Amino acid sequence: MGLNLYLTDATVEVTVMKPLRSKGGAPHVGGATKPPNGAIRCATPRPANKVLVIDCEPQMRRFVSAGLKLHGYSVCQAENGSAGLNAVVEIRPDLIILDPDLLDMSGIEVLQTIRSWSNVPVIVLSIQTDEDYKVLLLRGGADDYIIKPFGIAELAARCEAMLRRYHTAFDKDPAVQTGPLTIDLVSRAVTLNGQHITLTRKEYALLHLLASHLGLVMTHNQLIKDIWGNSSPDNNVQYLRTLMRKLRQKIEVDPHQPKLLISEAGVGYRLARHK
Repeated sequence: MGLNLYLTDATVEVTVMKPLRSKGGAPHVGGATKPPNGAIRCATPRPANKVLVIDCEPQMRRFVSAGLKLHGYSVCQAENGSAGLNAVVEIRPDLIILDPDLLDMSGIEVLQTIRSWSNVPVIVLSIQTDEDYKVLLLRGGADDYIIKPFGIAELAARCEAMLRRYHTAFDKDPAVQTGPLTIDLVSRAVTLNGQHITLTRKEYALLHLLASHLGLVMTHNQLIKDIWGNSSPDNNVQYLRTLMRKLRQKIEVDPHQPKLLISEAGVGYRLARHK
């Protein structure tokens, strides 16, 4: 499942279409979610933190979007849960604002799906004041909870604080360790049982992406887009599998029974978290 972008003078229109096909005829790999029933509209991309607003009420989406853009954010909108999940995969936002009262799926379902392969910060906006409901969403993956009605200044401040904590937590420890494997995301050094491992540029790019999302699944589409970009090979999934096979040969004790670089059938790969 892919998203097509249509450029206009003011906006980028992102509409869910049928699976795109490469030159070789093979369908592109989409995210781990079903096709959305609605469209996603994004403000023209800017060099700023990207915020995805998932809300079924158009007026609320416009209110939040306009307010956050005044505070320097680049804002995308999704009108239901399915569209929002696809947008998380395709747009890769820095922060998500979610109204859990959606028409097509529950807020907790959206949160749990996001948390199965992403640690992007999520702020919930809801009219629900019940404490048990708030606890359910916070335990389900939300990072913050704001009760409607609210002020844009407060929301912008919460976004700023959330992004600051998120990036600070990542910047404090640039070395990712799982079992015998250590990846220094700054020096690009990779060691296995204390021994330096030499990787090609693309092998390291793949490992770096997985290490940056330790324990979380990255979809085939995410990995292909980040590694190859616009020069993505025609038979892209096969290229990715070949690259993974070479990386496993250098890192895994038994490449045929991997313990670190794990395949999630039909979805993507993850770097397993081990003590």
